[in-house]
Amino acid sequence: MHHYDEPVYLISIVAKILDIHPQTLRQYERENLVCPSRSGGRIRLYSQRDIDKIKLILRLTRELGVNLAGVDIILRLKVNVEEMEEEISSLKYEVMKAKNSHVVSPDKALVAKKSIYEMIIFQEKKK
Repeated sequence: MHHYDEPVYLISIVAKILDIHPQTLRQYERENLVCPSRSGGRIRLYSQRDIDKIKLILRLTRELGVNLAGVDIILRLKVNVEEMEEEISSLKYEVMKAKNSHVVSPDKALVAKKSIYEMIIFQEKKK
């Protein structure tokens, strides 16, 4: 079994798997939508990740009618969203860690602002 990112598939195999013409794969590469690895002899080698990305491109173009410029924008936005989700997950973990370590007393709260923590103190109203 090969690793998800390991480039092992030749262009002819990928074209056969996806039932598309090899020229379509070359076009996607020219448009910088897919960047297959190259062997020492300059042969294109695709990973399973590349194949999954091409499947997404085909779904966008065939089923949704998106042109290649639109696909490029969608793929870039997808990367941005994934990066933001990773950052949010990391920040949530840091907040949870801070709360669990009792670094922040119960009458205070952590608020994330542009990846920098600020301390906000809540005081009880005196009756």
